[in-house]
Amino acid sequence: MTAHQESAPRPPHQVLDGTDIARVITRIAHEIVERAKGAEDVVLLGIHTRGVHLARRLHARLAQITGRDIPLGTLDITMYRDDLRLKPARALEHTEMPPGGIDGRLVVLVDDVLFSGRTIRAALDALNDIGRPRAVQLAVLVDRGHRELPIRADYVGKNLPTSLREAVQVRLADRDGVDAVLVGDRDFAARSSQALAARPTEPHLPE
Repeated sequence: MTAHQESAPRPPHQVLDGTDIARVITRIAHEIVERAKGAEDVVLLGIHTRGVHLARRLHARLAQITGRDIPLGTLDITMYRDDLRLKPARALEHTEMPPGGIDGRLVVLVDDVLFSGRTIRAALDALNDIGRPRAVQLAVLVDRGHRELPIRADYVGKNLPTSLREAVQVRLADRDGVDAVLVGDRDFAARSSQALAARPTEPHLPE
């Protein structure tokens, strides 16, 4: 294998499809009911953006299992992130607390990918400004490792070992038109675009 082949970025490949994601959500819902002894005081909070869509699906599955309408809310962590100075400004999303709030409740945060843990730390900071839950748990679709903070998920759809050069893409039909989890080299798109731009124009041959 040549050095060029070794360094060539890999295109994304699918590791979960729609059936897999539906199965994962069902399993996590059952685990929540079991650990929370019926989920009577559970509140779901989806972290924007795809965590909100996952929380809605989890909410529907919990309703089927328990026969109750589990309180559901959304959480925007934009202003609590520790990288605001390092990244372009992001549009603020909407934080919406369910009726009854979160005080004394078991809050289950829902997100798509757990990586460094900094997003969850920001979510915990945001919760501190909103109320005082009895306990906080975390449900994620994918845990890709590489933690920078001592944070772990209580409910994990799939543990997905990755390298730092890889990117995990979660696509949900509610937002992206399809359900899938993809893994590929982080710089695949950029390097592919550069290669295309550098390719010499082929002369047009008459037919």
